[in-house]
Amino acid sequence: MCLAVPMKVEKIEGNLAVVDSAGVEAKVDITMVPEVKVGDYVIVHAGFAIEILKPEEAQETLRLIEEMVELMEEDKGEVS
Repeated sequence: MCLAVPMKVEKIEGNLAVVDSAGVEAKVDITMVPEVKVGDYVIVHAGFAIEILKPEEAQETLRLIEEMVELMEEDKGEVS
């Protein structure tokens, strides 16, 4: 299973961007979103930025992911 994650563009170096999500940095290929700018949020999948998101959409998606992680951690404590 693959998961595409919103990440914030911190720096652009040619066709690569340094992106961050929750303190995790990665370099991703931005060839598919050539109009991307520093400060934009992008959906990252398999090392590629595949779409630019509105900041509100990115924040909501990140909030939902965090909520899912919290629920999974709660469920671990309830396993019988």
